[in-house]
Amino acid sequence: MTILKVTNLSKEYDGVSAVKNISFEFTSGKCISLIGPNGAGKTTILRTLAGLLKPSSGKVTFTEMKQQADIRLLIGYLPQHPVFYSWMTGKEFLVYSAQLAFLTKEEANKRAEYLLERVGIAEAKNKRIGKYSGGMKQRLGIAQAIIHKPKLLMLDEPVSSLDPIGRREVLILMEELKKEMTILFSTHILSDADEVSDELLLLRDGEIVEAGTMDKLRRKYQTAKIELVFQNNLEYYKDKIDTMPAITSTNIERGKLHVTAADITQARKEILQAAAVENWPITDFTLNRASLEDMFMKVVNN
Repeated sequence: MTILKVTNLSKEYDGVSAVKNISFEFTSGKCISLIGPNGAGKTTILRTLAGLLKPSSGKVTFTEMKQQADIRLLIGYLPQHPVFYSWMTGKEFLVYSAQLAFLTKEEANKRAEYLLERVGIAEAKNKRIGKYSGGMKQRLGIAQAIIHKPKLLMLDEPVSSLDPIGRREVLILMEELKKEMTILFSTHILSDADEVSDELLLLRDGEIVEAGTMDKLRRKYQTAKIELVFQNNLEYYKDKIDTMPAITSTNIERGKLHVTAADITQARKEILQAAAVENWPITDFTLNRASLEDMFMKVVNN
């Protein structure tokens, strides 16, 4: 079921286009990532969808929203740099946020207790937010954004400023939350998008240059890779493999020979045949799919 439809959306600042005539739609129960370099328009799109910016042109339609209804009832939004009242405790902040979302005091207390447990910071509910770690603040921010049970949760760079432990905690939480609501998040960390996303919107200079499911985009853009490790003389074997018909490119990085192939089955056959005939000293042979980063670079450089 479609919950959000964006049609010909554009946004300009002082005559400069930040978002250029983009259209897309989301179905429920998915995690969608906005991917692009800094300045690609990710934050502008999120702020426009959240109603914080007025589009220069175009239309944003929430299918479940009645005419002239309050858009805030359907969405939860966490900005890239959320601001908290450091003197409040975590529970106080959530109760306050819940009451702003028109929950009664009793409902606010119940919902705050539930979400503190849900996001994994119940033990710190009476601790002042100023003493929270970065990961705890992000989890508190997500709890605040879903305090009113929105249909769409929007997160702007939710893990970019976190340490590895905090980042892992938030990604796991996002993976769980997408079972309950649609999630749209922006990131320039491609491995995070690869891990939790069902669909991607790839942005460049305010335009969507590619969109679709992970599987669809991989089939369209991805090529297969082989990683080889030899006992010695990588350059010698690189030159040999470069001449093989199935090989697209090779490069040496961190003691490994990385081979990209148009036909992975044929490439493997050619390499192993040469290795057997010439007795190559291969110590490791690994087949890898190309990463989302490889795919993204192909798209944005076209």
